[in-house]
Amino acid sequence: MTQPGAGLASVTVVAHVFAVLILCLFGSVTMRARAAHAAGGAATGSRKGATLYVSKLGDNSDGSSWAKAFRTIQAGLNAIPDAKGGHRVIIRPDTYMEANLWPAHKGASGAYNVLQADFDGRLGSGATGYAVIDCGDPGKGFKSYDWWGPFRAYKKGWSKAHTEQTFSAIVWDRWIFRRLYTAGGDGGLFWDCVDKVEPFTVVVEDCVGTGRAFGGGVGSCLSRADEPIVFRRCQLWCLDWWGDAAGAYVRVENPEMPDHPDVIFDDCTLVGPDNALKSGNPGFATYTRVKVTNSRLVTLNFSQPHGKPSTGIIHSTMEGKLLHVDLKDSTLMGYKLFGAGKARKAGEDVGEVGYTTTGSVRAYVQFQQEVPKGFTRLTHWPVETFKTIVPSEPPPCRPALVKEGLIRKDMCEVTPLVWRGRLCLMECYRPGQGGTLKDYYLTLNDVESGKELARFAEGYGLASAIVHDKSLYVFASRFDADRGPWNDVTLFKSADLKQWDHKLVIEQESEHLFNSSVCAGPDGFVMAYETSDPKYPAFSVKFARSKNLVSWTKVPDVVFGTDRYTACPCIRYVNGSYYMMYLERHPPRWYFTTYVARSKDLATWELSPANPVLAPDGDDEGINASDPDIVEFGGKTYLYYNVGDQRTWGNVKRAVYDGSMRTFFEAYFRDR
Repeated sequence: MTQPGAGLASVTVVAHVFAVLILCLFGSVTMRARAAHAAGGAATGSRKGATLYVSKLGDNSDGSSWAKAFRTIQAGLNAIPDAKGGHRVIIRPDTYMEANLWPAHKGASGAYNVLQADFDGRLGSGATGYAVIDCGDPGKGFKSYDWWGPFRAYKKGWSKAHTEQTFSAIVWDRWIFRRLYTAGGDGGLFWDCVDKVEPFTVVVEDCVGTGRAFGGGVGSCLSRADEPIVFRRCQLWCLDWWGDAAGAYVRVENPEMPDHPDVIFDDCTLVGPDNALKSGNPGFATYTRVKVTNSRLVTLNFSQPHGKPSTGIIHSTMEGKLLHVDLKDSTLMGYKLFGAGKARKAGEDVGEVGYTTTGSVRAYVQFQQEVPKGFTRLTHWPVETFKTIVPSEPPPCRPALVKEGLIRKDMCEVTPLVWRGRLCLMECYRPGQGGTLKDYYLTLNDVESGKELARFAEGYGLASAIVHDKSLYVFASRFDADRGPWNDVTLFKSADLKQWDHKLVIEQESEHLFNSSVCAGPDGFVMAYETSDPKYPAFSVKFARSKNLVSWTKVPDVVFGTDRYTACPCIRYVNGSYYMMYLERHPPRWYFTTYVARSKDLATWELSPANPVLAPDGDDEGINASDPDIVEFGGKTYLYYNVGDQRTWGNVKRAVYDGSMRTFFEAYFRDR
């Protein structure tokens, strides 16, 4: 993704002398900046600017708090109020399908701006993990396209298709980035200044950068001697072997090799198929100096010499002399250590990449390749080095819910309940689509023995159940091939699982009714039922009340999920609050998780800051964790849920919380 930019502005002797005078006059400022880098990297300094919040759980108003958070990262960046620096944009850990981000303002000397995720939850988001910036096409996935990545940069005329105005990533000057994870685009944690060849500094800490061309890096800029570009504790992955591609790509436009590093990689892992670290591009004859300390550089192409081996763990696209790398206490793995561009004519010497080594610099390379002076050759596979290509895990923020495994194949809705002292499971049988009435029915099964205790409600499904006064009450929707599934809510009641009474209790209006859930409350019973009411987007949840579980009254003008997808409700009343788990879709992704919210009155709901309760995890769960239902039994809480693709297949799994339902739900709101 490195494209030719404007030529380097000339540096005159007068300008150099002036710069020296400035450094003398403001030496204390320089020392403070240098100290800030040594302590942790370009601290925001004494100036405290605005703090802006980004969260998909916010109301998207002004970003002044988690409750009022912007729902997109770009909205938070647009709200940076001035160029005085010291501003922070804090992101709730989640996946954000955004690309080509840019801020309203740069940072300032001694007052860098910060873009960071609340990785460990200490900043109050209620979640932990990376803020994933996914640049992929929302409908098709990975988007490999020139000038496409997390951070906006663009060159008009780069191809016939590039007709927009040139845009430089110089707008990110003096920003700090923490706990971001980039994916889906051409560039990862990469800033191309294009036609603004000016001093530029970014500090990137504890991030994971993936991209087709680069995991991270910079291009078309100048560096600052006392404010180098820094990558610290980062994982940088390139996914391509062709062209200007590498774990990290750097190109600083120095007219001669500087005596200070332009870019520092400290405690980083750089991975690429062909090169781990690369510099240079056709049309450029400028110099770049890189410092690598306590890092791992890995290339994945170990092809034999007669195949297509890697061009080098460290590679200079043009002449070798244009790149110098200072290596300290690092390990390099790949086919060979260094490489430089091919000669353009016979007899031409492109030279070698310059380097120094300090401390222990180890090399694991193909047995026929030379290891120059300063490197310790490894003859064994460095297991401890290869482990570092796995990103670190965030600390837990949710109750310890342990997934047990598969319960039922080719099934969607189940309801756990305690019947006469036994843990039982009501199962909803239905085909994926179509079928006749006989294909739709309910069963009740003993969990321990697997014995079927009852089979009933032919033609019904999407059911829930509650045990009250030694009777089982089941609420189900009716399949109707002519009217279209699903219709109304019907009660099935039995005291002996043999004789069943039934009654229509919730009649649909201009809608279809799907999943329902019932719980006992302080004044009788409450039902949450899923509707396709066309007044609201996708699915939403309505409510009804009853004194006896037989006669129900709809709660007027109360709807949960009027602005987004909310389906598959499961409601419980615990210690003065209603808790409702439900299904959230995460547009534009086709991806579904289970959330939890709580309310005192059914009208006003508070989303847990620790959402989601369940997310698809592993190959056997697809992209879906839906249809939750919960029961407390034997001192533990059991949560059943559906996995699949929300289109063609689904299975039932179970997770267990070692404690009461009360402590389980309250743990999701412990700080509120």
